[in-house]
Amino acid sequence: MGGRFLKWPLWLYGAALYHASSNQFANAQANDTSWQKYVRAPASNIVKPKAILDEYTSGQVVNAESLVTGGNTTVLTRQGADAAVPTVVLDFGQNVVGLLEINFASSTNVSDGFPGLKLSFSESLEFLTDRSDFTRSDNAGQGSGNPPKITSGTDQIAVKNEPFTWLNQWGCEFGSQVCSDGLHGFRYVKIELDALPDDAPYTSSYGEVAVNSVSLQWSGYLGTPDSYTGWFECSDEDLTQWWFDGAYTTEMCTDVFHDNDTEPRGAASASLLGKWVLHDGAKRDRDPYMGDLAVAALTSYLTHDIPEAARNVMEDLAQHQRDDGWIPPASINNYALPLFDYPLWWVACSWDHVMYTGNLSYISAYYPTLLSVLDTYYAAHTDAATSLLARPSGYGDYAFIPRDGSAAYYSALYVLALHRAADLADLVSAPSDAARWRDRAATISAGVLANLWDADAGAFFDRAGYSAHAQDGNSLAVLAGIATGNYSASALAYLEAATARPYGHAFYDAGGEELGVGYSDRAYPFVTYFEAAARFGSGLADSAVALLRSTYGNMAAGDPGVTMWEGVGANGSKYEGAFTSLAHAWSTGVTPLLTTYVLGVRPLKPGFREWTVEPLPSADLTWAKGEVPTPYGPLAVQWERSGDDGHLVLTVVPPPGTNGTMVVPVSQESLSAWADDGTRLDGEVVDGSVVFRIEGGREYIVR
Repeated sequence: MGGRFLKWPLWLYGAALYHASSNQFANAQANDTSWQKYVRAPASNIVKPKAILDEYTSGQVVNAESLVTGGNTTVLTRQGADAAVPTVVLDFGQNVVGLLEINFASSTNVSDGFPGLKLSFSESLEFLTDRSDFTRSDNAGQGSGNPPKITSGTDQIAVKNEPFTWLNQWGCEFGSQVCSDGLHGFRYVKIELDALPDDAPYTSSYGEVAVNSVSLQWSGYLGTPDSYTGWFECSDEDLTQWWFDGAYTTEMCTDVFHDNDTEPRGAASASLLGKWVLHDGAKRDRDPYMGDLAVAALTSYLTHDIPEAARNVMEDLAQHQRDDGWIPPASINNYALPLFDYPLWWVACSWDHVMYTGNLSYISAYYPTLLSVLDTYYAAHTDAATSLLARPSGYGDYAFIPRDGSAAYYSALYVLALHRAADLADLVSAPSDAARWRDRAATISAGVLANLWDADAGAFFDRAGYSAHAQDGNSLAVLAGIATGNYSASALAYLEAATARPYGHAFYDAGGEELGVGYSDRAYPFVTYFEAAARFGSGLADSAVALLRSTYGNMAAGDPGVTMWEGVGANGSKYEGAFTSLAHAWSTGVTPLLTTYVLGVRPLKPGFREWTVEPLPSADLTWAKGEVPTPYGPLAVQWERSGDDGHLVLTVVPPPGTNGTMVVPVSQESLSAWADDGTRLDGEVVDGSVVFRIEGGREYIVR
């Protein structure tokens, strides 16, 4: 190393000083439970409501609070048509998912039929009405072989006279009458003593119903503190909480695949039944979609030891590959939903799976699938004149955007997938494939720059001949290495200037209105992940963290809180009204972003056999710490700003059997690194940073 990094005398960094700092860190990491207070999951699979919303209680209701506190029976009574409908609204405190269970003490009839209860579920109070914000039946009955539409928006119960326990399973009590929709994702549930006219003579709107308790049988992955294999904390409590909120949102969407609580539009799949999967959303579109895993799987890998939830999805979709190489995006529509971009996400997510889990047998088994995706399907959809991908007519993408043709997003994603595929080819000793794909990536990159760069705006057009510039194409162009240097800086500056909203960045600038009304005000947290990653990777940590704060701050401040929305509309609204999924795993990018860039941990070889730790914090963060799970054990990291100059003090405890680098800015006045036995390490200056190469199984500190 250069002499200016040797200014601090050796005696100052002897073994005594090292052990006073690093061993203190190691002991603190081993016993640190401060992060556990941020965990959102319920303590058990039986979840109780947290409150009665008194302002919604009406009619003759006795002991409503007992549904929360217990101890007494809650009684709802209605004697005739002139009486108000007895109504109670339960608040579970945050979004939950599963099957509602009600234990009834008794009921009394005052007319024909059992007293009926009507249940309306909602993720937010804004859409809590006399029907659920979404029921499975809202998407049912829309095709041959699909299950029928059995409810009109509420779940119904015929309350028997004797004690019994009702579980909200999908189906009907009497033929096609008195029906319930089954699983729900919700925060609030409205309970009314009422009946549907179509359910006569089995239920009545009158009588008396006595309820002992209401609870939820949790259906998702139960992410209690003892299940966490990785964690994160930093000096900003909001960012820390959002990291765990992302984990909780993904837990809600991680579930065993069952026909009766899955997307009804032809998504039932014998090959997925009984397997853990990562669903699209908790309440709606409950089907494992490939593109979602680009974010959701990373959140899962970094928080819990359940890699099969992502792997099962990727394997199942690979096994349904068409002869032309196309991979379906999900099991919906009997594996036939025509999306153009999702086979590329299968390639990119396969790289993630191998790198984060070390599962080399996966890529060995599905390497032929990879070849067919890239060399058959997308090779057939490349414009020979421009080298750009051209989306065929009749196909959509992740947001069903009406943009047939050569969008920057498709080609940028293709380049990213080709680079990742080349890495995988190296792992299976296929150098000719790796070289061919890297050459192709270079050709397509040149095509994107030549055909889609808008020199006036300093950003990539969404498509040639249109005025729009899109967040997805510009962000992925940076991540894929198409836009570097001045191109990268310009594109990211343009996005900030043209798309910034108080609730994040819109996924189109003003030109997006030519594609759809409201496009320039709509934000997708899914796409925001890629823009934030591009900002971190381009040295723009301050703007990346600011983007996280606006995006996730808006969702955290809004009802239902905690969980992350599928999309955001004008003025920070739910972009599709009541239909909007407010617990969507593809929107949890804050979790992998904070671990990857603020904590600074990335895998360089499968399963973190080789890794790098390079914190990229914003200027207003003063410390961060956490653990990243690897097949070899946890990789623990802590950094803090020290001294008047705010230089980073970085401590790393990597697991045995691994090796990697600690990377810190070269701008720090003096740098030294020490192992736990007091041995001083030499570093080297690389691309404006100092790099220390270290082996696992020891503790290291850089200051």
